[in-house]
Amino acid sequence: MQFYQALIALFKRELLLAFRQLHDLLNSLLFFILVCSLFPLSMTPDINILIAIGPGIIWVAALLASLLSFNRLFRMDYLDGSLEQLLLSPYPLSGLVFAKIMAHWLLTGLPLVIIAPLFALLLHLPTEVIKPLCLSLLLGTPLLSLIGAFGAALTVNLRNAGLLLALLIFPLYVPVLIFGAGAITGTLAGLGYAGQLAWLGALLIGGMTLLPIATAAALRMSFT
Repeated sequence: MQFYQALIALFKRELLLAFRQLHDLLNSLLFFILVCSLFPLSMTPDINILIAIGPGIIWVAALLASLLSFNRLFRMDYLDGSLEQLLLSPYPLSGLVFAKIMAHWLLTGLPLVIIAPLFALLLHLPTEVIKPLCLSLLLGTPLLSLIGAFGAALTVNLRNAGLLLALLIFPLYVPVLIFGAGAITGTLAGLGYAGQLAWLGALLIGGMTLLPIATAAALRMSFT
């Protein structure tokens, strides 16, 4: 019972700290909005071309937007000493890490899922792709947060680790990007999207099981 109370307290702390630094929250959301809004202006006005590249635009924008916030996920806790307190906590570190990751997704990933349908319409995507788009993002964005947290843990004690963080996690993002965008393109081609969502679900379950443990181990390594 005390462990669950600690998880809830940490989750609330993360939300409170995030809302005190609201500009950090808005950076990812504004980046996503700008990319999805400006990209069509740089392309041909041909609706067929926009429909063809629209799924890739939305998913790449979501991927890059999530990347903006990972450098601060553990860095501020590392600098103020609260991360060391988590390491010394009697509770499993992987559970505490998972609470931080879910708070991060709630603040950065969920807003992207909510506003994505608006930009799908902006890119002239048909309404039948709205459902697979939202479902793919709902399954994929938590996985992006889990993978990004692992990369952030590996680079937490490095200054200006943004480029290294990107190089570490981009290869791990590729399957998520393929299946996420594939769910939308499969719907456009009339092939359905159940298979892609099943793969995303399997990856998410595996990520939720293994990545908090790997992230906790990476954080411990940063203090050795």
